[in-house]
Amino acid sequence: MIELIPLEIYIHTYYLLMLFVVVLTFVNTQSLPMHSKSNLSFINNIGWIYFVFLWLYMGLRPISGAYFGDMKTYSKIFYKYALGAPIMSSKDIAFHVFTKLSSQIMSVHTYFLVCAGLYIFPLVVVCRKWFGNYWYYGFLFLVTAFSFWAYGTNGIRNGIAGSLFLLAISREKRISQILLILLAISFHKSIIIPTAAFVLANFYNNPKKMIYLWLLCIPLSLVGGGFFESFFGNLGFDDERMSYLTEENKHGDNFSSTGFRWDFLLYSFTAVFAGWYYIVKRKFKDKIYFWLFNTYVLTNAFWVLVIRANFSNRFAYLSWFMMSLVIIYPLLKQYIIAKQHKKLGLILLAYFSFTLFMNLLLLL
Repeated sequence: MIELIPLEIYIHTYYLLMLFVVVLTFVNTQSLPMHSKSNLSFINNIGWIYFVFLWLYMGLRPISGAYFGDMKTYSKIFYKYALGAPIMSSKDIAFHVFTKLSSQIMSVHTYFLVCAGLYIFPLVVVCRKWFGNYWYYGFLFLVTAFSFWAYGTNGIRNGIAGSLFLLAISREKRISQILLILLAISFHKSIIIPTAAFVLANFYNNPKKMIYLWLLCIPLSLVGGGFFESFFGNLGFDDERMSYLTEENKHGDNFSSTGFRWDFLLYSFTAVFAGWYYIVKRKFKDKIYFWLFNTYVLTNAFWVLVIRANFSNRFAYLSWFMMSLVIIYPLLKQYIIAKQHKKLGLILLAYFSFTLFMNLLLLL
């Protein structure tokens, strides 16, 4: 456990260290050609160094509910299992089985280190699969995302489930996809929503129509948002997340304000715009990217319909964990725009600037 850094500045320190890495990477994109040996050596070395640092820094953080939200609750569940408690819930069964088994063979601090590994390492595997030597750029975009830290330290099983889902859709064999998606759902059932979107995207892979659908959901939500919240909330999904559609905010979450969240909508739109630019404007064609983009758009469209719900950000996360890949994927697969390496660095800087501003603002 890392005790040298006080809890009061633990998250601030993380973002400042990440700022250093982002600036260093930005300078590199402005000074070296993307395919040069010097750049390939730099991104490979810094990629592995940063992965290890991030895993240890996140995984060995002190246990705290005040600074890391539900981490305290997870530790209580762990201790109950360590004392011999039976499986406490049939919901998210893989998570509970994993926690119970962990409680018998490791300490609670090692448990959180393993959780961090399950959250972060699949992202490395996905990026190495899709981007090869340039995996670091994809990985850095993923870990500089607005919601990345929160779902590695607070919504832990949600984060693990999201990473497993990305790992699933990066596999070529259907059986591997299915097994990993089932595992992701068994860690957190809300992954059923992006799973349904992914299945639909496989049968109807038309990005333009998906963009039109997403845009249509905005006026539908403005006019009939309450109807959609009640409709989806009463479908009978056995998931606590669905109760946010119909119950009031009982916990006073300061990042769950209700109303039509134009700020979240604008943030989500950046990935929709990026996909439109690559696919429609620049004629980028890639079956995997179409699947990824359509899955993002459909999942985000669901959130747009229920945007007024309590804990709206938790619904948004069901698409946001894919957002970084939607933005960066084409730039690492094909030469699309002039001075692409330099512009990739500018996009990274802008992307992380939003993350830095929003997260440090929330910490004030």
